[in-house]
Amino acid sequence: MPIKKLREYLDSNNIKYVIISHSSAFTAQEVAAHAHIPGKELAKTVLVKINGKMAMAVLPASDKVDFDLLKAAIANENIRLAYEQEFMDKFPDCEVGAMPPFGNLYGMEVYVAKDLTEDEEIAFNACSHSELIRMQYKDFERLVKPMIMEFSFKSKL
Repeated sequence: MPIKKLREYLDSNNIKYVIISHSSAFTAQEVAAHAHIPGKELAKTVLVKINGKMAMAVLPASDKVDFDLLKAAIANENIRLAYEQEFMDKFPDCEVGAMPPFGNLYGMEVYVAKDLTEDEEIAFNACSHSELIRMQYKDFERLVKPMIMEFSFKSKL
């Protein structure tokens, strides 16, 4: 079961969380709808390359990454969206595209959109396209220690 590593990590840190099962979904907005969670409370993980190094941009499912804002926020022009073939082997315990926003477990920096910090709880993919984990945002921040900045905009979908 792909979620095992993540559950062990959360359990070892005494984190309270809930696992939510839902029918298979592959886009963040589909996941939010299937799990009956507002898009702004579902954290989606977008993989980016910064100077050739993989990093996670974590933002509400209802938002999109504004690469100009991200470049300005981290003062680096060499940022782009990562290609699936560049990261599919980096998450051996996860289904492709269902990685949780725990870059610290995979040796990656994590950037969190400021909007996501405004919710008490967040939910995110739990290494599969049919399971989510919901937990307190403050616990996520304490474990991951992400850099919080403004780099997203509301999607018109």
